[in-house]
Amino acid sequence: MPVWEYATTPLLIHNTTAILNTWGADGWELVQIVVGPEGGLVAYLKRQKAGA
Repeated sequence: MPVWEYATTPLLIHNTTAILNTWGADGWELVQIVVGPEGGLVAYLKRQKAGA
């Protein structure tokens, strides 16, 4: 069974594509985007943990 690691990152509305492409190039998969507690967008990402 795969082991996952997770990350969250704020998304700037004018630069969303570049931010997500940068994370994707490092092997991260977008799981969900939600409105954060202060009103901005937050992306939740996952990738398979190396060596697991």
